[in-house]
Amino acid sequence: MVTTELLGEMKTFLPNLKVETSDQQVTVYPQTESEISEVLKYCNENKRKVQVLGGGTKSSLGFPNETVDLKLCLSEYTGIVEHTVGDMTVTVKAGTRYEELQEYLAQHNQRVALDPSWPEHATIGGVIAANDSGPKRLGYGTARDSVIGIRTVYPDGRIIRSGGRVVKNVAGYDMNKLFIGSMGTLGVISEITLKLRPVQKSESLLILSFPSGNLEEVRSFAIKLLDSMMEPVSLELFNPGISARLLDKNVYTLAISLEDVESSVRYQEELIQKLCPTEAELEIVSEEGAKQFWKKVYTTLPNGNDSKQKDADSEKAVSMKIGVVNLDVVKVIRESQLLSDGQAVTVEAHGGLGTGICQVMIRGSKEDVVQTITRLREYAKNLNGYGIVRYLPGSLAETVDIWGDKPSYYPLLEGIKAKMDPNRIMNPNRFVGGI
Repeated sequence: MVTTELLGEMKTFLPNLKVETSDQQVTVYPQTESEISEVLKYCNENKRKVQVLGGGTKSSLGFPNETVDLKLCLSEYTGIVEHTVGDMTVTVKAGTRYEELQEYLAQHNQRVALDPSWPEHATIGGVIAANDSGPKRLGYGTARDSVIGIRTVYPDGRIIRSGGRVVKNVAGYDMNKLFIGSMGTLGVISEITLKLRPVQKSESLLILSFPSGNLEEVRSFAIKLLDSMMEPVSLELFNPGISARLLDKNVYTLAISLEDVESSVRYQEELIQKLCPTEAELEIVSEEGAKQFWKKVYTTLPNGNDSKQKDADSEKAVSMKIGVVNLDVVKVIRESQLLSDGQAVTVEAHGGLGTGICQVMIRGSKEDVVQTITRLREYAKNLNGYGIVRYLPGSLAETVDIWGDKPSYYPLLEGIKAKMDPNRIMNPNRFVGGI
């Protein structure tokens, strides 16, 4: 009944708005910013809960079974608003697919320096709203380092601009950071202005395998590399479980990515060969091979918009994000492998030495998966870190606490939410503590 009523109301006050219904769910596809504004204003006045979607790749994050009244999909709100080649900035609509944006910029020998998961499906708005980044975060930074301006539609329909369209902008508070990573819980990001980088002249991938399993050797090598003059774009450690699938190497492996002019890349390759531990095996992968490898890495995390995720195997899969102090990643990866060696669960894990961010995939029986989540979260907590569940099958929704303990600054987050979205219509339960 609510679906029929809502569908009729949408068609009445916005007759040109594209509206669809399926599985008792109303989905709208705005094509202009004013349509986004009108939809949110209506939902706010009538206290209708809204889920914001782009490519849907992150739709499983935060609330596997949360019921909303309306889905607001930005897949048709796309395009380049402004591209200033000389200033190396671009303003783009939030629904534009990340890969399409990169292909456009490549024609001008420019790029956005981010490496999100599922780049061919993810939208730039979703990437920014989730603050998504991958193993190359070490060299690229995060969305907070690339965004210089945002236009946001507030829950009450107001359109607010924060930041600007030029790199040097110091006027007022840096409100951009409030929305980056907020998972759409404060409003809808409609436009993003990003600073760009030139396309790299050369790229190289070095794979160090450690057959002995001596992770202290990995740690010592990582310290030498990070303390040197070299500037690796990634320094990602993979446990044997995921290495076997991605590299056909059932050992701990370290993936070092280099991007620069060719002479610099070759020079750094030589230095790494000299620093390489005697027990480690070094393989230098071709540029094309490097691109294929990272493409595999970017598609290891669950895709919320992939129907294949509904099969029996994926139904048992859980994805966690664990954050610790940089080199403690080594400990998390080792603990993940120890849990997997127990054979009750299969744990695939990788993490950045230098960033402290780990991604963990867990498969097994319901009871064993829940126990593994608890153990990893406690392990991270003992390292003064955190562990949150990124993807959780519906069958575990009532069993697992997605966010874990609320952080000490939670009252501040709750206060911001109450001020900006008092009716709590925006993306319910999509942020820390269930905000």
